[in-house]
Amino acid sequence: MYLDRDDNKSNGLMDIIKTKYKSMSKGQKLLAQYTLNNYQKVAFMTASKLGETVGVSESTVVRFANALGYSGYPKFQDALQELIKTKLTTVQRVEMSNSDYNKDANILEKVLKEDIENIKETMDYMYESSYDNAIDTIISARKVYIMGMRSSIYVAKYLGYYLNYILDNVVILRMDMGEPVEQMIKMTSEDVLISVSFPRYSKKTLSSVEFAKDRGAKVIAITDSINAPIAKVSDVILTVKNNMISFIDSLVPAFSVANALVIGVASRERNDIKEYFNELENIWEKFEIYE
Repeated sequence: MYLDRDDNKSNGLMDIIKTKYKSMSKGQKLLAQYTLNNYQKVAFMTASKLGETVGVSESTVVRFANALGYSGYPKFQDALQELIKTKLTTVQRVEMSNSDYNKDANILEKVLKEDIENIKETMDYMYESSYDNAIDTIISARKVYIMGMRSSIYVAKYLGYYLNYILDNVVILRMDMGEPVEQMIKMTSEDVLISVSFPRYSKKTLSSVEFAKDRGAKVIAITDSINAPIAKVSDVILTVKNNMISFIDSLVPAFSVANALVIGVASRERNDIKEYFNELENIWEKFEIYE
């Protein structure tokens, strides 16, 4: 049985390597030792490069990944990348990005390609049933709360801004209005909290989600893995890939998912939206909002 998608808890990957070490071949043991000591590097090395560095063949690298329970080397790399996203400090990430991007003269092309790849992976990893469930949960909620901490707040504000055009029950939790839990004090079991969270995970985001669950509310998590802290206590999980070898993560796929949520809700509320925007057009014209 292979541990593909997010079924493997990456934070236990080092323990898996240690446990399986005795049963490995000589070449695989060399790979295991190197990975344990240099997992930050291995996460972004090709199979051929890792084999060359350790002194084994590329096929041995692939068999090493298989021995750990992965169907291929790319899946093993995914697990390592998920691990380092939660472990590396910002300083370490800057150092890694400097060494990687300085080798590439065309940084613009590299970053854009990584964003494209993240969107493709998001399409591959996200279950359509989870998306449909999220739409149903939002539409049926008495009140929709949306929150994100640090850089994730911009995804939350973007999602809330457009949902406000469709629904009249949207509350964006603002960090300048006090603690998130204070703003959710009237939350009930009829409400939903949409929480956006990416590494490095904010402790306050997790405590806010746990508060919402204690109030009986549903929680929709927009995060990078089913092993993310908020995912473990959420009702609906929308997994969004945000890998980037830098001190910043790619939020482009998160904005794309936000777009999909808005359009999904809008498709269910088509008649109300048309009437609402007709009224808005009259207001915009009266107050000369646009040229």
